[in-house]
Amino acid sequence: MPNGIRLCVNNYFQLLIMHKYIYFFAIFEKIFSDMKKTIYLLLIILFSVHFSASAQEQNESDTIIYIINVKDDINSTTWLYVKNGFREAQELNAHSIIIHMNTYGGEVVFADSIRTKILNSSIPVSVFIDNNAASAGALISIAADNIFMRKGANIGAATVVDMSGDQVPDKYQSYMRATIRSTAEAHGKDTIISNGDTIIKWKRDPLIAEAMVDSRTVVPGLVDSTRVLTLTTNEAVQYGFCDGIAENIPQIIEQYLHIHNYEIREYKPTAWDGIIGFLTSPMLRGILIMLIIAGIYFELQTPGVGLPLIIAISAAVLYFAPLYIEGLAANWEIAIFIIGLILLGVEIFVLPGFGIAGVSGIALIIAGLTLSMVGNVNFDFSEVETKELTQAILTVVVSLIGAGVICAYISSKIGNKGAFSKLAMQKTLDNNEGFIGVPTEQLELIGQTGTTLSVLRLSGKVIMNGKIYDAVSEDGFIEKDVAVKVIRYETGQIYVEKI
Repeated sequence: MPNGIRLCVNNYFQLLIMHKYIYFFAIFEKIFSDMKKTIYLLLIILFSVHFSASAQEQNESDTIIYIINVKDDINSTTWLYVKNGFREAQELNAHSIIIHMNTYGGEVVFADSIRTKILNSSIPVSVFIDNNAASAGALISIAADNIFMRKGANIGAATVVDMSGDQVPDKYQSYMRATIRSTAEAHGKDTIISNGDTIIKWKRDPLIAEAMVDSRTVVPGLVDSTRVLTLTTNEAVQYGFCDGIAENIPQIIEQYLHIHNYEIREYKPTAWDGIIGFLTSPMLRGILIMLIIAGIYFELQTPGVGLPLIIAISAAVLYFAPLYIEGLAANWEIAIFIIGLILLGVEIFVLPGFGIAGVSGIALIIAGLTLSMVGNVNFDFSEVETKELTQAILTVVVSLIGAGVICAYISSKIGNKGAFSKLAMQKTLDNNEGFIGVPTEQLELIGQTGTTLSVLRLSGKVIMNGKIYDAVSEDGFIEKDVAVKVIRYETGQIYVEKI
């Protein structure tokens, strides 16, 4: 084979072998690259599973169940405890709130506030009825996401009654019926498929809830029209008003909420909470408003600074301080109350008659007392419920009327026999004994004439016999430099008319 051909063949085979190596190297590199990606992917999956398990374990170990006790009558103090408890649970990012309940009821207005708080809660709320959830307690329980009851417990009997236990008029019962129905309806309906049929039923039947308020409501097979409904534990389970029977809170958490690693936190009321709750009750607010108004009224009737003013100031402090601490009363709301008092004082002591200053003062006093009780933010009332504002206005108006009645009653008793007799001086100051209240020389002016020294806007100055006297016009407005005649003298004041 010629050398040229041999060389060409050798080069061809060398190129072929080199290409083969390159080809196998490329295949090896691709396989290695895929293996590397696979290894990376496996590592990522392993790390993800590990961290997910760790996070789940950490979350379970940090699960907070928050407990709020409602074991007394429902009142302003209970509402304060619940409100503070919900705020603390929110700050702790609690998983669930459990209300540990054992109550015979209480004031509907605060039960309704607690009901609204539960319905609007972003944290699931359960109620553990530890024996009793009567009246207002039933309303609160029905608002919760879950109701758990101890064996032998009861829920119901939510008829509205007065302080003596008698049923209030149907107007109030009607509102309570609608409130408890809407609370039950808020939980919606369940869809049940049975034997191929689809059944839609209320999770909590509003009719059963209404029967807890009105004895006239009939629930076939459960209650007739002669009695108010109260459910036992087993009946509550049967009719959807109890989600489980439990003996204690840990059983509820583990058996029904399916949480095994948890931490229980409980709201611990302080003595200060009890004081604030007492001072913010509507009845005490009304009494304090009456003391403020009555104290100011009687202080204006007596010279100097005395007991009535001290009572009024003390009542005002007790009224505004708890509301200010709770964040309801703002600085400007207290300020307009004070400005109202100043305007009323100016109207009484400076300006004659009763005009714009007096009306404005009364309006500002009412506004300051009312706005301090509602949760507005400056002039934003979007978060204030109509019911809350109405209740505040009624509290102030009724208290003002009560203060007026009290002032009139006490004024009529001052100086007479009884407890108020010592508020007035009983001794008669006889002129024969040398007691002279005012100078009597103006008595001699009756029938004499003179000239107005100033315009008499009912009252002003006149000059008679070269002396200047204060005088009151009997003819209305009298211009300056007009001849007048003194027609009578009373209580140290001369009265004149135009000649």
